[in-house]
Amino acid sequence: MRIPRSWLPIISKKIIHNIERKNLASLNVPKQQAIEETERILFDELSVEDRLNEEVRELLKKFESEIERNRLDYRKLFEMTKNKLVKERNLVL
Repeated sequence: MRIPRSWLPIISKKIIHNIERKNLASLNVPKQQAIEETERILFDELSVEDRLNEEVRELLKKFESEIERNRLDYRKLFEMTKNKLVKERNLVL
């Protein structure tokens, strides 16, 4: 995640506050519940790349000996694999 998780409650509060202040929507749930749901959504979206990175690491781990034997650039393989998965899954990072 590119931003610290500890910032998510603060960002969520600001989002809900601005939505209310600018009359962009009215809340049908208690404000705290809206803040918590916003925080959960933000966390899910921001951790997509973390989960993808972990998946790529696991995939490359299966070929670790071949990578070492052929002296391949792990970083380059990592980026290529990651980019391929992003395209296949239509992910937005």
